[in-house]
Amino acid sequence: MSKNVRNQLQLNASLPEGSKKRSRKSRSSKKAVSVATISQKTEEPKAVPATAKAAEFDADIAQEVVFKPNPGPQSNFLSASEREVLYGGSAGGGKSYAMLADPLHGLNDPNFSGLLVRHTTEELRELIQKSQELYPRAVPGIKWSERKSQWTSPQGGRLWMSYLDKDTDVTRYQGQAFNWIGFDELTQWASPYAWDYMRSRLRSAHSNKLGLYMRATTNPGGNGHAWVKKMFIDPARSNEPFWATHLESGETITYPQGHSKAGQPLFKRRFIPASLFDNPYLAESGDYEAMLLSLPEHQRKQLLEGNWDVNEGAAFPEFDRKIHVVDSFEIPDSWARFRACDYGYGSYTGVLWFAVAPDEQLIVYREMYVSKVTASDLADLILEAEAKDGTIRYGVLDSSLWHNRGDTGPSLAEQMNHKGCRWRPSDRSRGSRVAGKNEIHRRLQVDEFTDKPRLVFMNNCTNTIAQIPSIPLDKRNPEDVDTHAEDHLYDALRYGIMTRPRSSIWDYNPATQRTGFQASDPSFGY
Repeated sequence: MSKNVRNQLQLNASLPEGSKKRSRKSRSSKKAVSVATISQKTEEPKAVPATAKAAEFDADIAQEVVFKPNPGPQSNFLSASEREVLYGGSAGGGKSYAMLADPLHGLNDPNFSGLLVRHTTEELRELIQKSQELYPRAVPGIKWSERKSQWTSPQGGRLWMSYLDKDTDVTRYQGQAFNWIGFDELTQWASPYAWDYMRSRLRSAHSNKLGLYMRATTNPGGNGHAWVKKMFIDPARSNEPFWATHLESGETITYPQGHSKAGQPLFKRRFIPASLFDNPYLAESGDYEAMLLSLPEHQRKQLLEGNWDVNEGAAFPEFDRKIHVVDSFEIPDSWARFRACDYGYGSYTGVLWFAVAPDEQLIVYREMYVSKVTASDLADLILEAEAKDGTIRYGVLDSSLWHNRGDTGPSLAEQMNHKGCRWRPSDRSRGSRVAGKNEIHRRLQVDEFTDKPRLVFMNNCTNTIAQIPSIPLDKRNPEDVDTHAEDHLYDALRYGIMTRPRSSIWDYNPATQRTGFQASDPSFGY
């Protein structure tokens, strides 16, 4: 091998990958031929260019470089394993910083692809600015591309930061695949269309290793308050994972027919509430709390207390989950029970079961909320649900179901009565709607003698608990609720409480009592 050729081979091996060699075109082609020819004739191994391997980073350490998660909600959010998680509540809970820190767990993998969106470009600009302050400190060597609006880690993991202003903007992500998708301030989207569509972009050939995650942060309020509340808040208690449900039907989302797991629940959701007092950096001074205290009542409850049951213009602002929702318990046999129903086939049917405590408190202990069910089938469902309840004193049903509406066949009420599901007509006289609303207000008040509200709901009545605080006032008649709102369970509640339900000493049956004391004479109770 000539000295010139050997020097040329050593030069090729020593240059880093991608380096350009300064040479003349007329000589470069000749040298390429001579080098190739000689290398074929000799049996010396071909030199391989040296490449530098990017140093890996620890995601947990990187998150603490960005900010040290506060114990409680922030830490729970960053370690959550559920497919879809909402982190929200009061203002000042550190939601945006938690959202920026969450995708760091995947950037260490070259197959990771993430997307973080805001509603508008102006809001996105603020989020990008925060990421530019934090990411270079957390991930050494990470690069930001202004043209792509994308972060790329040294290992190849990518995080795209973009916006979704209108529903049609989702088409920009058609054909894309992501391991992680984040929505910052979710209630700014007026409908669930963008969230549901982007779920279809959540897919990856490496999902077994990286996982598939959708994350969102928000405060109560905003254009999308109702659907976010219905999707994440109403189905289960805070911090409790639950199987994802369809927004309209409330049924659990399952694998489709033909799939090996057909009929099984598809994925879980979880709501993690945040509070200003979970963030000591803002809470200690008290300045931010003082500012939130100065807001109007409904905004103060939303942003300071993180209350999802408060809406401007709500008909029942006194409703409070902490007061009016109780854990499920077994109703004593001696308590009077009855039910009420507002029927609808094309819309929804709402059925509520009531128990009357000895102190006259009403307990709504069961609900049924179904659609596209005939009156006859509804009777069967009701009788099956209450089969172990014992005696149901009576049932009250929308009085319009006794109207034959011009035909000679049995009315809907008669069809149910014929099945053994007995009803009596509700009061629909003039002024009954306003009187019913006022009675609900009275029942929601805390009794000054018992220190308890006169009406409570067991926590299994999820649809009722969601509807009562959300139902709005009629803008034309503030003495009534908006009849165009979802009011089926409200009407059933109104029918029920207007029947003057009372407890009585004659409801007490000493033969069935479950205390340690046993009456020697069941007839007289002593």
